[in-house]
Amino acid sequence: MSGTGTRERKSVGLGLAFVSALAFGGSGVAAKPLIEAGLDPLHVVWLRVAGAALVLLPVAWRHRALPRARPGLLLGYGLFAVAGVQAFYFAAISRIPVGVALLVEYLAPALVLGWVRFVQRRPVSRAAALGVVLAVGGLACVVEVWAGLRFDALGLLLALGAACCQVGYFVLSDHGTEPASPADHGTEPASPADPADGVERAGPGQAPPSPLGVIAYGLLVGAVVLTFVARPWGMDWGVLGGRAEMNGTPVAAFLLLAWIVLLATVVAYATGVVSVRSLSPQVAVVVACLEAVVATVLAWVLLGEHLSPPQLAGGFVVLVGAFVAQTATPAGTGGARTVAEGGTVPLEAREEVPDAP
Repeated sequence: MSGTGTRERKSVGLGLAFVSALAFGGSGVAAKPLIEAGLDPLHVVWLRVAGAALVLLPVAWRHRALPRARPGLLLGYGLFAVAGVQAFYFAAISRIPVGVALLVEYLAPALVLGWVRFVQRRPVSRAAALGVVLAVGGLACVVEVWAGLRFDALGLLLALGAACCQVGYFVLSDHGTEPASPADHGTEPASPADPADGVERAGPGQAPPSPLGVIAYGLLVGAVVLTFVARPWGMDWGVLGGRAEMNGTPVAAFLLLAWIVLLATVVAYATGVVSVRSLSPQVAVVVACLEAVVATVLAWVLLGEHLSPPQLAGGFVVLVGAFVAQTATPAGTGGARTVAEGGTVPLEAREEVPDAP
């Protein structure tokens, strides 16, 4: 890939990563009024995942051969990137403060760097490492972790489990760039020069699996798993036909649900996975830290939850960390692609509780 092509790819990836962070970050603002109207947080999460899976059913049908081509990728995506983050996070906040759980979960950027460096044996630039340090430090201020700091070994382990599942989101998103079998597209192999299905091939008769296809099946798997966790048959369905209040303003509950499903899940996941493929996991995961900042700012604007000076300063530090990380350049080569060429609001439930930032 030429230098110009790499820069253009990176610019597109950064733009999509910011869109993903914005979309994921808005989930809590839309979910909180529904929770205050009477829905259980786990039921909101189930509606979010199941609704998105339903919306993407046509995509799943279009890529119906994908489960045969990449069963491990889809199962891992559904279990870790969708259901795992939810289950571990809610279990963690039942024992430790939300701010502490958020900070531990957002250790994911550091864990991604460790995975890339020691497991994949790919180079990690100093810019990416510095960006992680700044982002985690800034997040500590955004969530005001000192306000509820206390030690609970099991709670911290559960929060760390959520962080590991979030790492799975970025690693699996990057892993999805590897060529898939021709069955993924439901066609016979075509030559790169004249593809029968209009897909540009990564090699003779091969192309990476569709990101939307991976998302669709991942959400289907996550919806099935979360059905047993959330038990939606006990949900108060009448809430969805009424109105919820957003900072004193009545809003139709179904509009808030549409926001959560379409923007905070479908759009957020689609742009997030493509951004990881355009960047690299260690850069994309730092940009994703902006999700917590976006969630806090939107809560300030739309829900009237005022920000303190440390939170404002922390948000600025996170922005600096994201800027530093995106300047990362490959320190060498690792595998078939460089770090710059790269390939993961995860679906996040962390803002969907009443006392979350």
